[in-house]
Amino acid sequence: MILSELTQEMNLVDYSRSSAKHRKIATSFRDSSLKDILVLACSLLKEVLANPLHLQDEDQQALVMQVLKLVLNCLNFDFIGSPADESTDDLCTVQIPSAWRTILLEPETLDLFFNLYHSLPPLLSQLALSCLVQFASTRRSLFSSPERAKYLGNLIKGVRRILENPQGLSDPGNYHEFCRFLARLKTNYQLGELVMVKDYPEVIRLIANFTITSLQHWEFAPNSVHYLLTLWQRMVASVPFVKSTEPHLLDTYAPEITKAFITSRLESVAVVVRDDLDDPLDDTATVFQQLEQLCTVSRCEYEKTCSLLVQLFDQNAQNYQKLLHSAPAITVDKAIQEGRLAWLVYLVGTVVGGRLTYTSTDEHDAMDGELSCRVFQLISLMETGLPQSSNEKIELAILWFLDQFRKTYVGDHLQRTSKVYARMSEVLGITDDNHVLETFMTKIVTNLKYWGRSEPVISRTLQFLNDLSVGYPFDCKLVKIDAVKFMLKNHTSEHFPFLGISDSHSLSDFRYRTTFYTALTRLLTVDLGEDEDEFENFMLPLTVSFETVLQIFNNNFKQEDTKRMLIGLARDLRGIALALNTKTSYTMLFDWMYPLYLPVLQKAVELWYSEPACTTPILKLLAELVQNRSQRLNFDASSPNGILLFREASKMICTYGSRILALGSLSKDKLYPMKLKGITICYSALKSALCGNYVSFGVFKLYGDDHFDNVLQASVKMLLSVSHRDLLQYRKLSQSYYPLLECLAQDHMSFISSLEPPVLLYVLTSISEGLTTLDPVVSSSCCSSLDCIVTYLFKHIAKESKKSLRSREAAQAGQRLLHFMQQNPDVLQQMMSVLLNTIVFEDCRNQWSVSRPLLGLILLNEKYFSELQVDLISNQPPPKQEVLAQCFQSLMEGVGQSLSVKNRDRFTQNLSIFRKDVAEALRCDSGTEPGGLDMMT
Repeated sequence: MILSELTQEMNLVDYSRSSAKHRKIATSFRDSSLKDILVLACSLLKEVLANPLHLQDEDQQALVMQVLKLVLNCLNFDFIGSPADESTDDLCTVQIPSAWRTILLEPETLDLFFNLYHSLPPLLSQLALSCLVQFASTRRSLFSSPERAKYLGNLIKGVRRILENPQGLSDPGNYHEFCRFLARLKTNYQLGELVMVKDYPEVIRLIANFTITSLQHWEFAPNSVHYLLTLWQRMVASVPFVKSTEPHLLDTYAPEITKAFITSRLESVAVVVRDDLDDPLDDTATVFQQLEQLCTVSRCEYEKTCSLLVQLFDQNAQNYQKLLHSAPAITVDKAIQEGRLAWLVYLVGTVVGGRLTYTSTDEHDAMDGELSCRVFQLISLMETGLPQSSNEKIELAILWFLDQFRKTYVGDHLQRTSKVYARMSEVLGITDDNHVLETFMTKIVTNLKYWGRSEPVISRTLQFLNDLSVGYPFDCKLVKIDAVKFMLKNHTSEHFPFLGISDSHSLSDFRYRTTFYTALTRLLTVDLGEDEDEFENFMLPLTVSFETVLQIFNNNFKQEDTKRMLIGLARDLRGIALALNTKTSYTMLFDWMYPLYLPVLQKAVELWYSEPACTTPILKLLAELVQNRSQRLNFDASSPNGILLFREASKMICTYGSRILALGSLSKDKLYPMKLKGITICYSALKSALCGNYVSFGVFKLYGDDHFDNVLQASVKMLLSVSHRDLLQYRKLSQSYYPLLECLAQDHMSFISSLEPPVLLYVLTSISEGLTTLDPVVSSSCCSSLDCIVTYLFKHIAKESKKSLRSREAAQAGQRLLHFMQQNPDVLQQMMSVLLNTIVFEDCRNQWSVSRPLLGLILLNEKYFSELQVDLISNQPPPKQEVLAQCFQSLMEGVGQSLSVKNRDRFTQNLSIFRKDVAEALRCDSGTEPGGLDMMT
C-alpha cells in the first residue's frame, strides 16, 4: 500500500511546486525506482497464482488488490511529462521507458495478467484487465517489427481465451474494461498488422459475436458500447489502406454489426414504451456519438445496409399510415411506430452522412437518393396531419437527417453527386439542390409555426436555419425562396408563436430569438445594399413593440409584461446587430435605435437592475453594439455617431454599476448571477468601446463632457467590490477585466496614475496575481499592462530633468505614480521575482510577453535584481555557481539603459538564451534536487 501511494503521489502534479521541479522529481523516481517496484509487484502476483490464497478472506483480497493497484499506478505513470486527457481515453499511448522493454517482451508478463483475470473474483479481475489495457497501449516504438508482431500475437491470444470463456464478462466492471482493451488494440495497431496474426480470423469472429450480443442488450452499459463501436469504426476506416493479402473479413462482419445496431434499436422501442423506461433517444449526446461511429461501419458493404433500411422503413411507414387512418389509434401502438420511425430517420441521416468518411460510388449515391426519398415523403406525411400527427422525436430525427443531407449533397460539390437526385426527381420532383433548399426552408417555417412550445425542436430548427444562412452560396439561393420572403416580412408572434412574451414562454427560451434574428438578418443583408426603406419595413414589428413600451412607460404600466417585452427586444436586437458587419447596414440600425429607443433600455436597467434575466440581455446588446467588428463603426468624418454611441454606453454602464453596488453583500450562490456576470459584460463592453478606434476620447475633457471619466470611475468602483480571489476564480470575469486593464494601460495611463493609492495598490496586486495564472489570456494581458506601467514610469524618470510648462500636468501624474512606487517598493519587486521565477523554473509558454516588462523592472530596480542573482547563485552547489553567474552576465550583455524597441529585442534574444543555459545548469543528477530561489517562492 505504501509503494502504491508513493507511486501515485510521485505522479501527482503539486501546483504549489513549479512544473519543472515536479518533472525533475518524477523523472528521478521513474529512472531510479519505478522499474524495480513493477518487478517486485509482478513477482508478488506470480506468488498469488502459484500459491492460491484464501480469497474469501477479506484481508487477503485487500492485499492482492493493493498489489494490482500498484502495477496499475506504475503503468499509469506520467513517463514523459504529458499526461493524457481523460476525455480522450481511447487515444492514449503509454510511453513505457526503453529500460522496461525486456519485461514486456517476456510472454510470461502478459500471461500473468490474463491468468489473474481468469483466476480472481470480479472485484480484482477488473484491475487485472485495467493493467492489460495499459499493456495494449504500449508505444509502438518500444519494439522492433518482429517483436511488435509477437507482442500483438500474445495480446490477441489472450483476447481469444477471454471470449471463449466469457463467464467473467457478465460483471459490469470486467465488461467495461474488456471493451476498453479491444478499442486500445486498434488504436495502437494497424489493421494490416492485426490480419497477420495467426488467430485473427477466429478472434474477429468472436469479437463480432460479442459486439452483436452487446448491441442486442441495448439497455446495458452504453458507455462500454462506445469502445466497441470505436473499434469497428477504426477497423472499417482502415480498409482502403490495408496492403496485406490476408483477408480482413470486415466485409463479412461489419454488415452484421450494422444490422445488429439497427434491429436492436428498433426492438428497444416497444420495451421502452410498454415498460415506461428511459428512452435512449432522450440521451441525444450518446445517440449522436454512437451514430457518428456507426456511419463509417454502415458504409462497408453499403448495399446490405441500404437494402435493410429500405425494407424496415417501408414496413414501419406503412404501419404508421394505417394507424393514422384507423379509427382512434391505440396510443401505445402509435407511440411504438413513432419511436421506430424516429430511429429509422436518424439511421438514414447517419448513413447518408457517412458518405463523407468513406469512398463512395455513383451506385452508393443512388442508394442515398432511394433512402432520402422516404424521409422527404415522411416529412410530407407529417406536415399534412399537423398538428394532430406531430411527434417531437420524429421531428428531431428529421432535423438530424436534413442537416446530414445538407452537409453531404447540397453545395458546390453537387455536380459530382448528381446521382442522388435521380430517384428523388422521379418520386418527388426534386431535381437539384435549389429544390432541396426550398424543402429545407418550408420545413423550418412549419416548425417555427407549429412547434413553438417545444424547446428542443425550436432550438434544433433555429440552429439548422443559422447554419444555412452562413456564407455563400446558400444565402444567395435562399433569398429567392418564398418561405424566406415570408419570414422576412412576417417575423411576429402571430406567425411564429415562439416569439410570444406570455407567461407560458420561459424566459430562458427567449435566447433562441437571438439565433433567429441573426439568421434572418443575414438573409436580409444579401440584397439590402443601401435600401433604408427595406430595412425600416424589416424592423416594423420591433418598432411597434418599442412604441408600445414607450407608451406604457409614460402611463401606469404593467411591470411583468413590459419587462418580458423588453427582454425579447434586447435579444432580437442583439441578433440583428450580430449579423450587421458593414458600416452602411450598422448605421441603419443605429439611426433606428438612437435617440428614441436606447433610452428605453437605459430605463429598463434602472428599474430592474436586480433581475439578471432582464439586465443580462440588455448589457449583452450594449456589448455587441459597441463592438467595431469589420470596421462597421468607422462612421463618416462628419458623423457624431461614435461619440453618441459611447455616451449611451457610458450612461448604461454607470447606471448599472451604481445600482448593482447598492445590493450589498450576496451569498456565494447568488454572487455570480446577480452581480459578477453583469460586471463581466460591462467590462467587455467598455474594453470594446475603448479599443474600437471610433472615438477620440480627448474631446470629452476638451468640451467638459464627463461621460468618459464617469464610466472609468464606475468601472473602478465595480472592481473594488470584487475580491482578488473572485477576480481569478471566475474565468469569464478575469478574461474581461484583464484585457480591459491592458487597454487602459496602453492608452490611458494618465487615468491609472491618478488613482488613489489604495485603488492603485489593488490594481497592481491584481496584475501580480494574474501573472502566475495558467490562463494565457490573463497572463499575457498582465504582462502587457505591467510593461505599459513600467514604461510610463521609466519615461517619466528620464524626462524629469527636461520639464516644460506644457508637460507639467503629465509630469504631475507621473510624479504621483513614482511617489506611490517609492512608498511601496515591494510591489514591483514582487512582480520581478514572479517573472524571473517563471523564466527560470516554469514551463514558460509566453516568453516574449514576459520579457517585455522584465527589462523595465530590471532597469528600475537594478539593486534588487542583483540581490535576486546572488540569492539564486548562492543556493546552488559550488560547481554550478560560476556557470549561473556567467548566465546572468550574458543576460544583460549588450543591453543599454533604455526601453527602445531595439534594446527590448536584444534583451528578449538574450533572455531566450539565458533560459536555456540556466535550465542546463540547474539540471540535476539523478536523485538530486536543485536549490530554489527563496526570494521568489
